[in-house]
Amino acid sequence: MAAPILEVAHLCKYFDAGRAVSGETKKLKAVEDVSFAISPGETMGLVGESGCGKSTLGRTIVRIHDPTAGRILYKGEDITRRKNKHLLPVRRSMQMIFQDPYASLDPRCTVGDILAEPMAIHRLYTKRERASRVQALLETVGLKPDHIRRYPHEFSGGQRQRISIARTLALDPEFIVCDEPISALDVSIQAQIINLLERIQDERGLSYLFIAHDLGMVRHISHKIGVMYLGHMMEYGQTADVYDNPYHPYTKALLSAVPVPDPKTARAKQRIVLKGEVFTPIDPPACCLFANRCPHVMARCRRTEPPVCHVAGRRVACHLYTPDFLALRRNGENPIFTDPPDWRADIPV
Repeated sequence: MAAPILEVAHLCKYFDAGRAVSGETKKLKAVEDVSFAISPGETMGLVGESGCGKSTLGRTIVRIHDPTAGRILYKGEDITRRKNKHLLPVRRSMQMIFQDPYASLDPRCTVGDILAEPMAIHRLYTKRERASRVQALLETVGLKPDHIRRYPHEFSGGQRQRISIARTLALDPEFIVCDEPISALDVSIQAQIINLLERIQDERGLSYLFIAHDLGMVRHISHKIGVMYLGHMMEYGQTADVYDNPYHPYTKALLSAVPVPDPKTARAKQRIVLKGEVFTPIDPPACCLFANRCPHVMARCRRTEPPVCHVAGRRVACHLYTPDFLALRRNGENPIFTDPPDWRADIPV
């Protein structure tokens, strides 16, 4: 098995959020103790509600944000604490497609200048070679040669995202963070962009971290999936396993909201509606952050943070999957620490 192209170990990213009455600096914990790995040619999907830390995680991995703690290993090299001047070779191989195609392109530059700029920064190729590569990049993403002289405002949203993808490919990267690359596009254009990303991946052997809200699209494009909630990785495993048999209550709730094209199946599908208040990510309590909304909440959920449990080749951060709970579940016993009594979750025995 090939070594991972990217390894993230216990990664944390905190932001200062003002001062408390006591004078201490409050911390917004955007990413907390996240770990995963991506192999060459593999796509990992990352899903979760808005504000859960998905984009911050992606930006921290490519070192737009400096990590607070943890490690980022790219192709076996630790890039966690590298300074900007030593990150240049890594940035050539690690790129990012930003969420908003309207804001991520310089309105004062032509498409030709936008695509040639990364090559100029890294001092690659001659001026004539750059012009040739720009034309090839436009062809790769399905744009016309005469688009090279136009400005971003002259294109549709789908065309702008194609320009963003072309710019990302300008340095021949091996790993790309796709930060919701289709969320600002029409549905018909979304399919075109996804097909384009898949074709480029097949041709170049790229690895993706694909961040999205559309769980159906994530299932289509991803090999593995991570489910985030308030900065924590709640569940992580192979995409087919997570979608066909979700373990974490939050994952189950997310998947229950995925639209089904068959009306009969849609009517029979039971939607899990989450109720309760969401904890603040600013200095959150030391307990399960999903406890206020979880239908299977127990007394211990409100007292301690759940450990990361390894179950059937998957990682789940939930008290329902701790060894003592699973042992009682196998014996058909009702654990005395449950509250409320509806403890019999759909979990592996």
